[in-house]
Amino acid sequence: MQRDMARAMPRLTPFHPRTAALCRSYAWKEWAGYVAVSNYDRHSEREYFAIRHTAGLLDVTPLYKLDVTGPDAARLLALLWSRDITRLPVGRVVYGVMIDAEGFTLDDGTVARLGPRHFRATTSESWLGWAMRHARRMDLTIEDTTERVGALALQGPAARTILSQVTDIDLDALRFFGLRHGELAGRPVQISRTGYTGDLGYEIWTDTDHALPVWDAIMDAGRVHGIEPIGLDALDVSRLEAGFVLQGVDYISARACLINARRSTPSDAGLAWTVKLDRAPFIGQAAMRAELARGPVWDLVGLELSVPHIEALYRRVGLPPALAPVACRSAVPVYEAAGRIQVGQVTSSVWSPLLKKYIALAQIRRPHTAEGARLMVEYTVEFERQRVEATVVPRPFFDPPRKRHTPKAPRKAPREKAPKQGSTE
Repeated sequence: MQRDMARAMPRLTPFHPRTAALCRSYAWKEWAGYVAVSNYDRHSEREYFAIRHTAGLLDVTPLYKLDVTGPDAARLLALLWSRDITRLPVGRVVYGVMIDAEGFTLDDGTVARLGPRHFRATTSESWLGWAMRHARRMDLTIEDTTERVGALALQGPAARTILSQVTDIDLDALRFFGLRHGELAGRPVQISRTGYTGDLGYEIWTDTDHALPVWDAIMDAGRVHGIEPIGLDALDVSRLEAGFVLQGVDYISARACLINARRSTPSDAGLAWTVKLDRAPFIGQAAMRAELARGPVWDLVGLELSVPHIEALYRRVGLPPALAPVACRSAVPVYEAAGRIQVGQVTSSVWSPLLKKYIALAQIRRPHTAEGARLMVEYTVEFERQRVEATVVPRPFFDPPRKRHTPKAPRKAPREKAPKQGSTE
């Protein structure tokens, strides 16, 4: 019985001694079986503004990590993922999805090439069994390194300045979605220029034995720059501004769906851009080609809700508008402009403190997904369900140039003008 109780207890990340000491709110969530901070203070606003104006440090250890090594490692991952991993250079990271044989989305995440025959995939859920099932007769080794590798995300405009003080990696030369091996405070790390906030950011990967010195070095270097530890609530607001989907919220893994109607193809989840069909066979390729031929039914789009309309609804009942910067994950119906026919559902939404807009992600039936399309979203005020005007807008909602800018990136040579039609040049 004691063994069963131990299994039921949430796990602690290697950074827990630091995050627990700083968590004055005692607000925690369960993330992939781990204890994770929701917000360090009574509200997450300070943490959110650190992401957008200084820098925030987040413990992302609960991400599932699968290390695949060996001669056939790239071949296996190319079979499992929507991107051709065999073409991924060493020191690069790629974002993609995993699809089942029927073309429905299992999970999204990243694959990093740590060495010629060493890869690390990070996902929301564990796919160790799925990988081993398809690795038969392949020359490779698969290891779930979730508990062995600690991970931090340093996100925000000051992230490069702070991290450069404590690592020997030349961050001025590290490109977007690049990765380098090096040291941080004398400990071996890998640093990737990745993140889930849509801002300038890095993720730091290290063995759990080095976790606390790495945390301490980053926090010490960042103190003069206004660094803050950040929790999942602030992350949820920033990822929505970046237009990033969340598995289990904006789409449901096909493995967890009890009915077929809940399953989503990559097109349904707004992730069709990650699927490369013209390459060697991979799981779900035939089904995706069939969907492309008949035409996708759904798309995941950005919506901007009319704030004047929301204010008017509150004014009718004598209340100020409730526009707190806290992400909402409750699905609500979306209707066509006349408000009679439901054409989809909002999957997550938030009032953006930076943009001063009420934004949402929504799964919408085509052809109501065109940019500029007018829709109506259900909105409850004083227990009465109302409808608010909304407009389909491009994703991401927030996309600062600093996210991709690399100070030491080689300048591209100016493109030669294409010869005019009929020219003999």
